[in-house]
Amino acid sequence: MKSSTQTILEHTHIPRHIAVIMDGNGRWAKKRFMPRIMGHKRGLDALEKMVRRCAELGVQYLTVFAFSTENWRRPEEEVSFLMGLFLQALQKQVGRLHENNMRLKVLGSRERFNEEIRRGIEQAEALTANNTGLTLAIAADYGGRWDILQAVNKLVRAGETEITEEKLGRYLMLSEAPEPDLFIRTGGETRISNFLLWQLAYSELYFTDTLWPDFDSEALDKAIMSYQTRERRFGRTSEQLPAEQQRG
Repeated sequence: MKSSTQTILEHTHIPRHIAVIMDGNGRWAKKRFMPRIMGHKRGLDALEKMVRRCAELGVQYLTVFAFSTENWRRPEEEVSFLMGLFLQALQKQVGRLHENNMRLKVLGSRERFNEEIRRGIEQAEALTANNTGLTLAIAADYGGRWDILQAVNKLVRAGETEITEEKLGRYLMLSEAPEPDLFIRTGGETRISNFLLWQLAYSELYFTDTLWPDFDSEALDKAIMSYQTRERRFGRTSEQLPAEQQRG
């Protein structure tokens, strides 16, 4: 992973890497007088549609925030349902990813998952490991600060006495992926919420009031169109940009 604070990253018309906080499932259900869990079910449908659209557009990596380290604080019934939904997706959807030459990675600590989920993650990652299409990375029991801390601890265990950006970057989750070009958060909130804190240093941020279950291909296209209007300067002035990147 090249660091955007150390080098100028290549500008691409279509983001190579999109990161998403899929927010608003519970509110979507509440507006329809449904249990919150129904919103999470519809959210999984929205994710499937987004994966297909990203693959059509040529996006290389899609990283989604499914369950944060802080989400364990939610009601026990909701957490239990989310764990069941995660296992169901691993068992039923991974075959479809594999058939379409897509790779699955799960980011985060696995210590609090039960054995069945841990085994499901391992099997899904192994099945899709050699696929060369879009990589879907699911952040589950993940936090940005946790990511940085676990990388530092690995550096210490490796005997490193001097920590640099390059060395630390090797031990971060998504170390093999380009930094996200575009970050999307649905649901109307305008914060990063401890997601990919290191990796989002120079990502273009896009916030929308659309609740996640309603975020469809048209909404994704709109977000990418917004990205395409941005000047990605990486510390430079507008005048230093290649002509195709400069705004009229």
